[in-house]
Amino acid sequence: MRPLGLAVVVLALACSKQEKAPPAEPAAPPPAPAPTFALADAAGKWTYVAKSATGDTVLVKAELTATADPAGWSLVFPGRPAIPLKVTVSGDSVITKAGPYPSVLRKGVQVTTDGVLRMTNGMLVGTSTAHYGVKTADSVRHLIVEATRKP
Repeated sequence: MRPLGLAVVVLALACSKQEKAPPAEPAAPPPAPAPTFALADAAGKWTYVAKSATGDTVLVKAELTATADPAGWSLVFPGRPAIPLKVTVSGDSVITKAGPYPSVLRKGVQVTTDGVLRMTNGMLVGTSTAHYGVKTADSVRHLIVEATRKP
């Protein structure tokens, strides 16, 4: 009986339907590339406002000049000469560096600034950090920056 039982099992296996594996899920599309900041999109004159870190107090206003060429960016505070900005693009941001120059907020003190701006809803928004040329507990100030395009 053993050979007959083995034959039945082999025959049953041979006649049974093979289950197919479910079709593979399609591969997810690659993520969209991060948007990049185009200097040409920011070219023009902007009203630049720097606020306290809490955003509730306007500390300084200036005119920002932006160009498609990174060498053409500058910031002009009222009654002062233009301050050239060194700009570089990284992904969706433009990184700015300026100074040293005479501080608008602290008379007689030199300041350098480092900032990051992004284009958001037609505005340039971001942060700036002021580094004052004095060695005190408050030698660094964090600012919120907003710039609106001039007509």
